[in-house]
Amino acid sequence: MSRKETLWQILSTGVIAVIRMKDPQRLLKVLQAIQAGGVKCIEITMTVPGAVEIIAEIARSSPADVVVGAGTVTEKSAALAVVKAGAKFVVGPALNFDILGVCRESDTVCMPGCFSPTEILAGWNAGADVIKVFPATSLGPKYFKDIAGPFPQIRLMPTGGVTIENVGEWVSAGAVAVGIGSDLLDKKAIDDEKYSVLTERAKRLTANFQEAKANLKK
Repeated sequence: MSRKETLWQILSTGVIAVIRMKDPQRLLKVLQAIQAGGVKCIEITMTVPGAVEIIAEIARSSPADVVVGAGTVTEKSAALAVVKAGAKFVVGPALNFDILGVCRESDTVCMPGCFSPTEILAGWNAGADVIKVFPATSLGPKYFKDIAGPFPQIRLMPTGGVTIENVGEWVSAGAVAVGIGSDLLDKKAIDDEKYSVLTERAKRLTANFQEAKANLKK
């Protein structure tokens, strides 16, 4: 899958599940559950033990419409490792131009983390495909509306503060996709191994995203 194809998949489905689990056995079951609910873009953070190996395994074994990427990538060496393992997108908590360079050279989607208008514009001008606004928790959807005024061309994605119920607010404010972790990956359901709960949550999340996206065209 090329960079262009990966970006299309991210933008069309609109939801990236941010995975920070440390139990590899349950992780695979969680991935199957949310994929059944329509969440096809999976971000494995580098805080997960054996993240590079997990990314490689998912890249090898997942259906063609599932896109796996790496999150919390903070160093060039880590970016090189996850791209080699099969990551189709790289997400960072901060703006790192060396990582952007790795992604450009390897035809990989790059989503650096930015907070201020200055960072957002710098990341976009450096070739980012999507700007991850982080931490979005402290900013809220209104910030996206404010940024869209002077920068209508920049694709923005919030991570932090996104829930199943408020995802439509982010889309209405201008988010092209969302990164979501804890509200999708219900901890109690995982502990109890009730994976069908995750499938239902994924269905609700994707439905709410698509409904809000459709409303933008009306």
